Amino acid sequence: MARSKSSNQWLQRHVKDPFVRKARAEGYRSRAAYKLIEVDARHRFLVPGAKVVDLGAAPGGWSQVAAQKGAKVTAVDLLAVAPIPGVTVLRGDFREVLKDQPRYDVVLSDLSPNISGIRTADQMRILELLQAAIVVCKASLKPDGAFVTKAFHGETFDEARQALEKAFTRVKVLKPAASRGESRETYLLARGPKAGN
Repeated sequence: MARSKSSNQWLQRHVKDPFVRKARAEGYRSRAAYKLIEVDARHRFLVPGAKVVDLGAAPGGWSQVAAQKGAKVTAVDLLAVAPIPGVTVLRGDFREVLKDQPRYDVVLSDLSPNISGIRTADQMRILELLQAAIVVCKASLKPDGAFVTKAFHGETFDEARQALEKAFTRVKVLKPAASRGESRETYLLARGPKAGN
């Protein structure tokens, strides 16, 4: 089956991407590792001994970074995640498998649904996942904990940011260098879950 023009363009851009090449050279599972490395370098939440849960972890780049920083990491995904030294991998829907988990210092969420191409529907599904991740934070994030999540600029971005501002005392919008400039992808760092929300 022949690839579409847009698929070929994406593949060419991906192959030439300096962060893809760097990830291969340095042994990371994905270029996404550098997004987390940059955010943590600026905001210092991945510390030795920290308890971290990585929602939507596959293929495991963020879990790798957190484990290398000395954190105790639990990675959760519907997809299989190959073993990572120092990481406990749970396969399943995070809304089900994290029912009785310990308190976490950091919740990471690089969650993304399967994209349908219908922008409004995709935006709503992304927002639903973010809201579900906030529920996990309310249940298990320590009072001084940090939540790092992916979001996309579009119809629901303001709603996503407002949901975080309602649930946390501090929220920052971030665009790491490893996030492609033309991408609508951005990241949000939230700290200090509010009690009773």
